[in-house]
Amino acid sequence: MDPEELELVMDDAESSMQKAISHLEVELTKIRAGKANPTMVDGIFVEYYGNPTPIAQVANISILDARTISIQPWEKNMLQAIERAILQANIGITPQNDGNQIRLFLPPLTEERRKELFKKAGGEGEQSKIAIRNIRRDAIEEIKRLQKDGLSKDAAADAEESVQQTTNKFIALVDKHLAAKEKEMMAI
Repeated sequence: MDPEELELVMDDAESSMQKAISHLEVELTKIRAGKANPTMVDGIFVEYYGNPTPIAQVANISILDARTISIQPWEKNMLQAIERAILQANIGITPQNDGNQIRLFLPPLTEERRKELFKKAGGEGEQSKIAIRNIRRDAIEEIKRLQKDGLSKDAAADAEESVQQTTNKFIALVDKHLAAKEKEMMAI
């Protein structure tokens, strides 16, 4: 039994859990907390010469104030396409097209909308926790397989304990991210 194999299983599990946290961070930035943020239009694609292209690659996106995003296309003929793409993305904001640029005015969050956003953030957090637990399960199955191939019982038990500690660390990190997002939503 090669000890490097066990190390590889442990490193792989931690790396995969870190990816789950990174994914959660990206998803949480997409949840609008009432404050304008250019990442709110990330993931919205516009038809540009027949190709779906991110808005950020066809326009300048800037923040005018805490509740206003300005989208200034580099080509004027892209205004309608960008406006259509934003409406189809269903981000809960109606674009205002003045013929030169598109402005997105973020309405103040109502109590009902805030609860909806909390629920959405909680759902994202739960998905991350499920992913982390699945990674733990796979790592423990791999450790058991290594034990059948000659890994000592003590080494296997230590490895499983280490995987559990790593899992606990990343689950706590998910909770920390959710608490920070909730605090951000309450501040507005």
